[in-house]
Amino acid sequence: MHQKAVLDNGIRVITETMPQTCAVSVCLFINVGSRYESDQMAGVSHFIEHLMFRGTDKRPTARGISEAIEGVGGILNGGTDREVTLYWAKIARPHFNTALDVLADMFLHSRFDPQDMEKERQVIMEEINMSYDSPPQRVSQLIDELLWPEHPLGRDVAGSKDTVAAITRDAMMDYLGSQYLPARTVVAIAGNMEHEEAVAAVSQAIGSWPGREPALGPAGYQPQPGPRLCIETRQIEQAHLCLALPGLSVFHPERFTLDLLNVVLGEGMSSRLFCEIRDRLGLAYSISSFVDHLSDAGSLIVYAGVETKKLPVAIGAILGQLALLKEETISQEELAKAREMSRGRLLLRIEDSRNVAGWLGGQETMTGEVLTVDQVMASVDAINAEDVRNLARRLFTTEQLRLAVVGPVAADEPLEKLLKL
Repeated sequence: MHQKAVLDNGIRVITETMPQTCAVSVCLFINVGSRYESDQMAGVSHFIEHLMFRGTDKRPTARGISEAIEGVGGILNGGTDREVTLYWAKIARPHFNTALDVLADMFLHSRFDPQDMEKERQVIMEEINMSYDSPPQRVSQLIDELLWPEHPLGRDVAGSKDTVAAITRDAMMDYLGSQYLPARTVVAIAGNMEHEEAVAAVSQAIGSWPGREPALGPAGYQPQPGPRLCIETRQIEQAHLCLALPGLSVFHPERFTLDLLNVVLGEGMSSRLFCEIRDRLGLAYSISSFVDHLSDAGSLIVYAGVETKKLPVAIGAILGQLALLKEETISQEELAKAREMSRGRLLLRIEDSRNVAGWLGGQETMTGEVLTVDQVMASVDAINAEDVRNLARRLFTTEQLRLAVVGPVAADEPLEKLLKL
């Protein structure tokens, strides 16, 4: 079972003791990401995350930071998303204090050296170029723009080359000071360590960070009208597609029903999409679906890479599987299989201390509440086949369908007429 403490400055510390492992994982979550940025500052959260690894007064170089962890066999990394930024380390238990010291040093004492900033600006430019050159990543960016038009949720988390080029150090430091605050910070620790020792160590490392009330977060998302189709013509071998529908927020009471529906639809090689699109029809090598739950929005997205001339057939076949979930109640056998798959995947995931720390910290950061595995599975077990069909009927509508395509497809290809449920 996890335990939670709140330091005097507002930092939440949440832990789970795993005596069976030799490792400890430390995750520092900040409840801030790309949706908190103005259009002019798009990409600054991601830029800050990169620069945190560039050097501190104590460890002036990126190599010095990485060697402190990798030199004892540990792993150090970070990531930025729409609503959360994460810094984490996984390390052997005897080196826990080193991992926490490195993360706290990065967090509180990064130099943001102007020369490092210019070097990292170029690194991010290359990261943006790499994403653009990857058709699966590019089509994923385009579907986000269709799902959330003219909204920060629809932007690339990394920003654009124009916005990244324009971010100044002063503007970055102002953003950092207004967004990186103890009240928005969660430290999640999982591994071979007791709660009291972990809390004491975190308090010593970052308990003196001055706390103050954060400014209001970004405005809530309101659905807006926008185009339903985006085609980006590329002379490549395949047509890469994302077919999407708006989903449910992380607070929605039916979010677990959508997760279970997604297992049936497109998770794994026994899913409906895989069996139909790949195994029976031979239309794609890669086919899957996934859901995303944000604080006030969400999505369900199907991705596939197909031969260009078979693109209309593939779209029709995918839509056919969505329609079946609306029209027919899934069998008790398929429902039971989806439940057991959900349970098994979750149990396998929490064998690893990094995943457990992510499970704890992610929930606490996004919702202020941590559900146990048993609580989640109890919610999943309570879902019946009619619940799944009723949700599909509400979410799977013609008006909500969005399609993005990257590949050797003409920009005026009449694909929108296929978007019917």
